[in-house]
Amino acid sequence: MRTITTGTASMRRSGLIAGLGLLLMAVLAGLATFGVLGRVITEGDASRTVGDIIDALGSFRLAILALFGVAALDVVVAWALGLFFDRVHHAMALLAAWCRVLYAVIFAVAVSHLLAAARLLGNRGSHGPTDRQLQLEVLAEIRQFDDIWSLGLGLFGIHLLLIGWLAFTSGFVPRIIGVLVAIAGAGYLIDSLGGLLYVPSFELASLTFIGEVVLMVWLLVFAARRPLNERTTSDDHHLAGVSGPTTIGSSDQESRS
Repeated sequence: MRTITTGTASMRRSGLIAGLGLLLMAVLAGLATFGVLGRVITEGDASRTVGDIIDALGSFRLAILALFGVAALDVVVAWALGLFFDRVHHAMALLAAWCRVLYAVIFAVAVSHLLAAARLLGNRGSHGPTDRQLQLEVLAEIRQFDDIWSLGLGLFGIHLLLIGWLAFTSGFVPRIIGVLVAIAGAGYLIDSLGGLLYVPSFELASLTFIGEVVLMVWLLVFAARRPLNERTTSDDHHLAGVSGPTTIGSSDQESRS
Protein backbone atom coordinates (compact mmCIF):
# COMPACT_ATOMS: atom_id res chain seq x y z
CA MET A 1 0.00 0.00 0.00
CA ARG A 2 2.91 2.35 0.75
CA THR A 3 4.35 1.86 -2.75
CA ILE A 4 1.03 2.71 -4.40
CA THR A 5 0.61 5.85 -2.29
CA THR A 6 4.15 7.06 -3.10
CA GLY A 7 3.68 6.29 -6.78
CA THR A 8 0.37 8.14 -6.88
CA ALA A 9 1.86 11.18 -5.17
CA SER A 10 4.76 11.13 -7.63
CA MET A 11 2.36 10.92 -10.56
CA ARG A 12 0.33 13.82 -9.21
CA ARG A 13 3.46 15.95 -8.90
CA SER A 14 4.68 15.14 -12.39
CA GLY A 15 1.16 15.60 -13.76
CA LEU A 16 0.90 19.00 -12.09
CA ILE A 17 4.28 20.10 -13.48
CA ALA A 18 3.33 18.91 -16.97
CA GLY A 19 -0.11 20.54 -16.83
CA LEU A 20 1.18 23.88 -15.54
CA GLY A 21 4.03 23.78 -18.04
CA LEU A 22 1.63 23.22 -20.92
CA LEU A 23 -0.61 26.02 -19.68
CA LEU A 24 2.26 28.50 -19.39
CA MET A 25 3.57 27.45 -22.81
CA ALA A 26 0.16 28.07 -24.36
CA VAL A 27 0.05 31.58 -22.88
CA LEU A 28 3.60 32.50 -23.91
CA ALA A 29 3.34 30.98 -27.39
CA GLY A 30 -0.05 32.59 -27.99
CA LEU A 31 1.14 36.04 -26.99
CA ALA A 32 4.34 35.73 -29.03
CA THR A 33 2.98 34.20 -32.23
CA PHE A 34 -0.50 35.69 -32.49
CA GLY A 35 0.04 38.84 -30.47
CA VAL A 36 3.34 39.91 -32.05
CA LEU A 37 4.73 37.79 -34.90
CA GLY A 38 1.41 37.48 -36.70
CA ARG A 39 1.03 41.23 -36.49
CA VAL A 40 4.46 42.29 -37.80
CA ILE A 41 5.33 39.56 -40.32
CA THR A 42 3.73 39.74 -43.76
CA GLU A 43 4.61 36.73 -45.89
CA GLY A 44 6.36 37.72 -49.11
CA ASP A 45 6.45 41.45 -48.31
CA ALA A 46 9.94 42.27 -47.04
CA SER A 47 9.44 46.04 -47.00
CA ARG A 48 6.27 45.96 -44.93
CA THR A 49 7.62 43.26 -42.60
CA VAL A 50 10.79 45.22 -41.84
CA GLY A 51 8.86 48.44 -41.32
CA ASP A 52 6.39 46.78 -38.94
CA ILE A 53 9.17 45.07 -36.95
CA ILE A 54 11.08 48.36 -36.60
CA ASP A 55 7.91 50.05 -35.33
CA ALA A 56 7.45 47.30 -32.72
CA LEU A 57 11.07 46.22 -32.17
CA GLY A 58 10.67 46.10 -28.38
CA SER A 59 7.65 43.81 -28.63
CA PHE A 60 9.45 41.70 -31.24
CA ARG A 61 12.35 41.14 -28.84
CA LEU A 62 9.99 40.24 -26.00
CA ALA A 63 8.26 37.73 -28.29
CA ILE A 64 11.64 36.13 -29.04
CA LEU A 65 12.35 35.90 -25.30
CA ALA A 66 8.93 34.29 -24.76
CA LEU A 67 9.62 31.71 -27.48
CA PHE A 68 12.96 30.80 -25.90
CA GLY A 69 10.98 30.36 -22.67
CA VAL A 70 8.61 28.02 -24.52
CA ALA A 71 11.59 25.93 -25.68
CA ALA A 72 12.83 25.65 -22.08
CA LEU A 73 9.35 24.68 -20.86
CA ASP A 74 9.21 21.99 -23.56
CA VAL A 75 12.15 20.30 -21.85
CA VAL A 76 10.42 20.51 -18.45
CA VAL A 77 7.16 19.11 -19.87
CA ALA A 78 9.06 16.32 -21.65
CA TRP A 79 10.66 15.27 -18.35
CA ALA A 80 7.36 15.51 -16.43
CA LEU A 81 5.36 13.49 -18.98
CA GLY A 82 8.14 10.92 -19.11
CA LEU A 83 7.86 10.42 -15.35
CA PHE A 84 4.07 10.43 -15.47
CA PHE A 85 3.85 7.62 -18.04
CA ASP A 86 6.98 5.72 -16.96
CA ARG A 87 4.98 3.02 -15.18
CA VAL A 88 2.94 2.37 -18.35
CA HIS A 89 5.95 1.61 -20.57
CA HIS A 90 9.41 2.82 -19.60
CA ALA A 91 11.02 2.62 -23.04
CA MET A 92 8.15 4.39 -24.83
CA ALA A 93 7.92 7.10 -22.17
CA LEU A 94 11.67 7.69 -22.46
CA LEU A 95 11.49 7.81 -26.26
CA ALA A 96 8.59 10.27 -26.13
CA ALA A 97 10.52 12.49 -23.72
CA TRP A 98 13.63 12.51 -25.91
CA CYS A 99 11.57 13.35 -29.01
CA ARG A 100 10.21 16.44 -27.26
CA VAL A 101 13.64 17.43 -25.94
CA LEU A 102 15.11 17.21 -29.45
CA TYR A 103 12.17 19.22 -30.76
CA ALA A 104 12.87 21.87 -28.10
CA VAL A 105 16.49 22.11 -29.25
CA ILE A 106 15.43 22.48 -32.90
CA PHE A 107 12.82 25.07 -31.93
CA ALA A 108 15.43 27.07 -30.01
CA VAL A 109 17.68 27.00 -33.10
CA ALA A 110 14.73 28.26 -35.16
CA VAL A 111 14.03 31.09 -32.71
CA SER A 112 17.70 32.10 -32.89
CA HIS A 113 17.03 33.18 -36.48
CA LEU A 114 14.40 35.62 -35.24
CA LEU A 115 17.03 36.91 -32.83
CA ALA A 116 19.40 37.34 -35.78
CA ALA A 117 16.72 39.34 -37.61
CA ALA A 118 16.27 41.59 -34.57
CA ARG A 119 20.03 42.15 -34.39
CA LEU A 120 20.17 43.05 -38.06
CA LEU A 121 17.58 45.75 -37.48
CA GLY A 122 19.08 46.88 -34.19
CA ASN A 123 22.53 47.27 -35.74
CA ARG A 124 21.41 48.70 -39.05
CA GLY A 125 23.49 51.84 -38.46
CA SER A 126 23.56 53.86 -41.66
CA HIS A 127 21.06 51.52 -43.31
CA GLY A 128 17.61 52.98 -43.60
CA PRO A 129 14.51 50.87 -43.06
CA THR A 130 13.97 50.94 -46.83
CA ASP A 131 17.38 49.42 -47.66
CA ARG A 132 16.52 46.52 -49.94
CA GLN A 133 19.47 44.30 -48.97
CA LEU A 134 18.62 44.66 -45.29
CA GLN A 135 14.99 43.81 -45.95
CA LEU A 136 15.93 40.64 -47.85
CA GLU A 137 18.32 39.53 -45.11
CA VAL A 138 15.67 39.99 -42.43
CA LEU A 139 13.06 38.14 -44.47
CA ALA A 140 15.55 35.30 -45.08
CA GLU A 141 16.09 34.92 -41.31
CA ILE A 142 12.33 34.81 -40.74
CA ARG A 143 11.94 32.13 -43.42
CA GLN A 144 14.70 30.13 -41.76
CA PHE A 145 12.73 30.30 -38.54
CA ASP A 146 9.62 28.96 -40.29
CA ASP A 147 11.50 26.19 -42.15
CA ILE A 148 13.44 24.91 -39.13
CA TRP A 149 10.37 25.05 -36.90
CA SER A 150 8.40 23.09 -39.50
CA LEU A 151 11.15 20.46 -39.52
CA GLY A 152 11.07 20.18 -35.73
CA LEU A 153 7.29 19.78 -35.65
CA GLY A 154 7.75 16.32 -37.13
CA LEU A 155 9.51 15.23 -33.93
CA PHE A 156 6.83 16.95 -31.88
CA GLY A 157 4.19 14.99 -33.79
CA ILE A 158 5.99 11.71 -33.03
CA HIS A 159 6.14 12.73 -29.36
CA LEU A 160 2.37 13.27 -29.28
CA LEU A 161 1.71 9.98 -31.08
CA LEU A 162 3.72 8.16 -28.41
CA ILE A 163 2.03 10.06 -25.57
CA GLY A 164 -1.34 9.25 -27.15
CA TRP A 165 -0.45 5.55 -27.21
CA LEU A 166 0.75 5.65 -23.60
CA ALA A 167 -2.42 7.42 -22.48
CA PHE A 168 -4.64 5.00 -24.42
CA THR A 169 -2.99 1.90 -22.93
CA SER A 170 -2.42 3.31 -19.42
CA GLY A 171 -5.70 2.22 -17.85
CA PHE A 172 -5.96 5.42 -15.79
CA VAL A 173 -6.21 8.07 -18.55
CA PRO A 174 -9.54 8.09 -20.45
CA ARG A 175 -8.93 6.42 -23.80
CA ILE A 176 -10.60 9.23 -25.73
CA ILE A 177 -7.82 11.56 -24.52
CA GLY A 178 -5.21 9.18 -25.90
CA VAL A 179 -7.01 9.16 -29.25
CA LEU A 180 -7.26 12.95 -29.38
CA VAL A 181 -3.59 13.40 -28.49
CA ALA A 182 -2.57 10.89 -31.17
CA ILE A 183 -4.71 12.73 -33.74
CA ALA A 184 -2.97 15.98 -32.77
CA GLY A 185 0.39 14.29 -33.26
CA ALA A 186 -0.64 13.00 -36.67
CA GLY A 187 -1.66 16.53 -37.66
CA TYR A 188 1.74 17.96 -36.75
CA LEU A 189 3.55 15.10 -38.48
CA ILE A 190 1.59 15.51 -41.71
CA ASP A 191 2.12 19.28 -41.69
CA SER A 192 5.86 18.80 -41.15
CA LEU A 193 6.20 16.23 -43.94
CA GLY A 194 4.20 18.50 -46.24
CA GLY A 195 6.62 21.34 -45.53
CA LEU A 196 9.65 19.15 -46.22
CA LEU A 197 8.18 17.95 -49.50
CA TYR A 198 7.05 21.48 -50.44
CA VAL A 199 3.46 20.27 -50.63
CA PRO A 200 0.81 22.96 -49.97
CA SER A 201 -0.14 22.55 -46.30
CA PHE A 202 -3.68 22.57 -44.97
CA GLU A 203 -2.28 23.21 -41.46
CA LEU A 204 -4.05 20.21 -39.99
CA ALA A 205 -2.53 20.98 -36.59
CA SER A 206 -4.69 24.08 -36.36
CA LEU A 207 -7.68 21.71 -36.34
CA THR A 208 -6.28 18.75 -34.40
CA PHE A 209 -4.47 20.60 -31.57
CA ILE A 210 -7.52 20.15 -29.31
CA GLY A 211 -5.98 16.91 -28.03
CA GLU A 212 -3.16 18.87 -26.38
CA VAL A 213 -5.65 21.14 -24.63
CA VAL A 214 -7.71 18.22 -23.36
CA LEU A 215 -4.60 16.48 -22.02
CA MET A 216 -3.48 19.65 -20.26
CA VAL A 217 -6.85 20.11 -18.54
CA TRP A 218 -7.01 16.44 -17.54
CA LEU A 219 -3.49 16.56 -16.04
CA LEU A 220 -4.39 19.58 -13.91
CA VAL A 221 -7.62 17.96 -12.72
CA PHE A 222 -5.80 14.69 -12.00
CA ALA A 223 -3.18 16.53 -9.94
CA ALA A 224 -5.79 18.55 -8.03
CA ARG A 225 -7.99 15.72 -6.81
CA ARG A 226 -7.12 13.58 -3.79
CA PRO A 227 -6.47 9.86 -4.32
CA LEU A 228 -9.11 7.48 -3.02
CA ASN A 229 -6.76 5.92 -0.46
CA GLU A 230 -6.01 9.36 1.04
CA ARG A 231 -9.74 10.12 1.29
CA THR A 232 -10.37 6.74 2.92
CA THR A 233 -7.56 7.26 5.43
CA SER A 234 -8.88 10.73 6.27
CA ASP A 235 -12.40 9.39 6.76
CA ASP A 236 -11.10 6.55 8.96
CA HIS A 237 -9.25 9.04 11.16
CA HIS A 238 -12.38 11.17 11.42
CA LEU A 239 -14.52 8.18 12.38
CA ALA A 240 -11.91 7.09 14.91
CA GLY A 241 -11.99 10.54 16.47
CA VAL A 242 -15.78 10.43 16.71
CA SER A 243 -16.12 6.88 17.96
CA GLY A 244 -13.27 7.12 20.50
CA PRO A 245 -14.92 9.49 23.03
CA THR A 246 -18.25 7.70 22.61
CA THR A 247 -16.69 4.39 23.63
CA ILE A 248 -15.01 5.92 26.66
CA GLY A 249 -18.23 7.61 27.69
CA SER A 250 -20.13 4.36 27.40
CA SER A 251 -17.62 2.48 29.55
CA ASP A 252 -17.76 5.22 32.23
CA GLN A 253 -21.53 4.97 32.40
CA GLU A 254 -21.32 1.19 32.76
CA SER A 255 -18.76 1.43 35.57
CA ARG A 256 -20.92 3.93 37.46
CA SER A 257 -23.95 1.70 37.18
